[in-house]
Amino acid sequence: MSTTRAAERKAARIAEPAHFQPHIQGLRAIAVLLVVVYHFWPGRLSGGYIGVDIFFVISGYLITGQLARELHRSGRIALPAFWAKRARRLLPAALVVLIFATVATLVFLPLSGMVASLREILAATFYVENWALAASSVDYLAAGDETMVQHYWSLSLEEQFYIFWPLLLLGAVWLGAKYFAERKWTFLLAVVVGVSILSLVTSVVYTATNPAEAYFVTFTRIWEFGVGAILALLPRLRPRGAVFTNILGFGGVFVILACSYLYDASTPFPGYAALLPVLATAAVLVSDRREGWFDIGTALSGRPQRFVGDISYSLYLWHWPLIVIAPYVPWWGLSTAHRLALFAACFVLAWLTAKLVEDPARTWTYLTTRRPRTTYAWVVGSMALSVVLVAGVFAIQNPRYEAAATELAQITENPPECFGAAVSEGCANPELADVIIPSPGFGNADEPDRDECFVQLNGSEVVACEFGSSDTAAPRVALIGDSHAYQYIEAMIDLADTNGWALTTYLKGACPWTTADVSGPSAVFTDSCAQFRSNLADELDEAEPYDAIFTAGLAATPIVADDPVEAAAAGYAEAWTTQAGGAPVVTIVDNPDLLDDPNKCLRTSDAADCAVDRDDVLAETDPLALAAEQTGATLLDFTDTFCSADECAVVISGANVYRDQDHLTVTFAGTMAPYIGDALEAAISR
Repeated sequence: MSTTRAAERKAARIAEPAHFQPHIQGLRAIAVLLVVVYHFWPGRLSGGYIGVDIFFVISGYLITGQLARELHRSGRIALPAFWAKRARRLLPAALVVLIFATVATLVFLPLSGMVASLREILAATFYVENWALAASSVDYLAAGDETMVQHYWSLSLEEQFYIFWPLLLLGAVWLGAKYFAERKWTFLLAVVVGVSILSLVTSVVYTATNPAEAYFVTFTRIWEFGVGAILALLPRLRPRGAVFTNILGFGGVFVILACSYLYDASTPFPGYAALLPVLATAAVLVSDRREGWFDIGTALSGRPQRFVGDISYSLYLWHWPLIVIAPYVPWWGLSTAHRLALFAACFVLAWLTAKLVEDPARTWTYLTTRRPRTTYAWVVGSMALSVVLVAGVFAIQNPRYEAAATELAQITENPPECFGAAVSEGCANPELADVIIPSPGFGNADEPDRDECFVQLNGSEVVACEFGSSDTAAPRVALIGDSHAYQYIEAMIDLADTNGWALTTYLKGACPWTTADVSGPSAVFTDSCAQFRSNLADELDEAEPYDAIFTAGLAATPIVADDPVEAAAAGYAEAWTTQAGGAPVVTIVDNPDLLDDPNKCLRTSDAADCAVDRDDVLAETDPLALAAEQTGATLLDFTDTFCSADECAVVISGANVYRDQDHLTVTFAGTMAPYIGDALEAAISR
């Protein structure tokens, strides 16, 4: 009997504390500000992405406490009511922002981003955005290719937690009661700890092997919710005494801020590196002392902190879409003043959304006084509305998208005189003065469609794609390099078909054909690039010798050396002389590397106004040029085509040069093909 009473007392302690804890709003404020500042000024707060992990721990703590108290009171969880309450809390504001993103896709975004944007809006509507991003191996910490709802990955993961976690707790309590009687609460805690440890191990392993996917998938993040859950199930972990409480709480805040400053895109996250901010968040959660002005709870519970915490959900929802569309708004600039104004606008929108949408929807009598199925019907209707809007925008935009694609194909098949790089021959076509092909709205979509031939950042297996002639007597040509070589693949395929070559490609992102030590965004990439180059050397050694090899690479590829340029050049030279099998090498000086995607500027300004200073975008010395000088390789140099003495153009004789800040459009690369072809034909004839 005494054992039973002890078990009941232990279960009762799970309900502590049931009262509102205002310091958690201050912790929410820290979390959301870290994320927002990171997205607005990533160079200033390179690890601000850990704010999402803080939210995960808070959710695990609050939701588990709520569910555990209900289990103690009634021995069950009213799942329909719980899920309905979560839907009323989260879906209305999320739907408002999704509707905004759908309309903005139609009004502001270029045609090139239409498909990706609408696809991800649908994924966000059904709370599977994290899996959609994982499937496409998007790197959340990398720049470029952003959609307005990419940040919904964390909301999707939270919703999945809300579905999965109550079922786990119910199952654990049922099994505990059946097999362990009075120790069912101990069994529940053991299950939560076990699931959390399993998730943490999975996170560490998956982050080391596939960091892009590991960032998004649910099972690498569950342990973060689990840490909060353990705190809720073990109230004795809360500190006692003012000194220890404040040391723990302020220490946790300090660690969180330190991680947000010291972590960056190269940090292996969310693996073991996530332990620091997660445990620091746990320390702050259990430190809620507010008896004096100097206490941690008081510091986190001030009116400004609570205000930001109260609007944190809406602030998180709004900030990212505004950042993404700002460069496409005709009357909006990218100055510091504009950025600060946008930052302030996020808070205004968040406050309005919290007051006019979040709070009313959560307490709407029509839903709260009826059975959960009424809320579910409303949820289904809301999601259906989002789907209908997406379908409508697609119906409007897709004909325009197809028309732009058809027009581009027709023009590139039969280009006008002196188009693009043809001006290298000194010709001019006045009719192209105001022409931009592809249009700025479609420029980002003008990219190679050979993904199967391009090894992604963390891949190491060599992929050899073959094009052109299958005649055994045909000249054998290879295309080798990184994404700056991949940008020429369509031009090389056309040359192979025209000249009767047998073309083979070996391409990997951010990993040029060099023996120098290449660095990158993560240790996984660094290792994969080294392994890929080793595999490539073996492949070239075993392959029948090529008659010519064309290679290109990013001039600013990060090389681990005291003098990166000299080391890169030496690495290129060594690779060409030891791995080419005696084949002549043709290379090319890298194109300018811009600070931003010029298509954003071109949508609102004249081409001349979008030109950039030459000194800002051209490498002082291209290691490929040095390597060509050292080895006698043929060097193509289009620098004078890209740039005048003072600035570099983004539209050249009617051709839109860039599909992003440093990669050429397929169209412009195609205008360079005759010169590349002549150089390779000369090399083959040696």
